[in-house]
Parts: sequence; C-alpha cells; structure tokens
Amino acid sequence: MQIFIDSADIQEIKDAVAMGVIDGCTTNPSLLAKVGRKIEGAIPEICEIVDGPVSAEVVATDYDGIVTEGRALAKLHKNVVVKVPLIAEGLRAVRTFSKEGIKTNVTLCFSATQGLLAAKAGATYISPFIGRVDDVSGEGMELVEQLVAIYDNYGFGTQVLAASIRHPLHVVQSALAGAHCATLPFSVIKQLIKHPLTDIGLEKFLADAKKAAASAK
Repeated sequence: MQIFIDSADIQEIKDAVAMGVIDGCTTNPSLLAKVGRKIEGAIPEICEIVDGPVSAEVVATDYDGIVTEGRALAKLHKNVVVKVPLIAEGLRAVRTFSKEGIKTNVTLCFSATQGLLAAKAGATYISPFIGRVDDVSGEGMELVEQLVAIYDNYGFGTQVLAASIRHPLHVVQSALAGAHCATLPFSVIKQLIKHPLTDIGLEKFLADAKKAAASAK
C-alpha cells in the first residue's frame, strides 16, 4: 500500500519524505489555509519535495469552472493530480480530464455507488473518507472493502486512496482491505513508527552496549 502525507506544511512534508516511506501527498483548501499558502505557490514547492502524485483541489463546483481550474493546476507540475468533488458536475469534468490525460482524485466519497460512478467516469484515484463515515455511525472500512471488491470485479483502473484516517488502526485495516493507497496526517505517520517494546528493547541494547564498552577498557 502506498502512503501519502495529507498536509500542506512544507516542513512536515520534508520530515515525512526524509523517512523514505512517502509515495505522494494530498492537499485541500483547508490544509492550505491552515499554513497561509496559496495553491499556485504551494503545489509546485511540494512537487519538488515529493517524488510522486500530489493532489491539488479545485474550488469551483460548476463544470466549466472545474475544468478551467483543473487544467491550470495540472500545468503547475507533472506530478499534479487534480482533486475534484464527487458531484455530478465533478464527474463530468473527470471524464473530460481523463480524455485529456489529466490525472484526478475524486474526493468526498461516502458510498460505494459514488465510487462506482467515479471509476466509470475515469478517476485515477477515489478518496473514501473513513473517519467521517465513522463519525456518523457508519463503517468507514466497509466502504473501502466495497470499493476494492467492485473495482476488482470489473477491472477498473481507479485506485482506492483511503482518506480521513484518524489513527494507526485505520492504516492497518486499509492495508488488509486492499486499499491501493492511504493518505495520513503527519501525526499518524509518526504514530506508525512508535511501539513501547521497541523503545524498551532499544534502551536495553544501548545500556548493554555501554556496559560492554566499559568492561572492554
């Protein structure tokens, strides 16, 4: 499973990429607003750091506006994936982008039927929002499983990009469900590394190494 960082914070992205495990990046208007950056300036900078797909989201909700914005975003860098909302006009735009060779990430997916339509429209990625489904007493991971099964059944090339991930268990469950990618906040990426037994084991090894060095003198 590919791991993307869900962030627009340049330092966070650099730190995550330095770990050697990051395959891509996703952004959205909220993340850009959080760091006070405009999309036109932030996306090319992120693309120079991340050697992989970088999702940049349109804010228009009409077909012409989505297509105009999407084409402009795609020109910012070869790694840009245009992020489009899962609405009727968005699906229409995804079909246009697909014909033009522009990669897309269809976002705000909350049902298998939405995901099926996005794949038929030619989406490169579909982003089921696991955490938000859980928030309304749904089963977010079941949605991932459904999308993976449907795409496998019919040979769709659309990749399932698990999003709205809240904790490491979501990551494990996404990988077990067969999600192609997962996009994680930097805080969750750091949590994936941590385990108390690793810390205890390392502490013991270092203590033993120090004793061995002292006794060898």
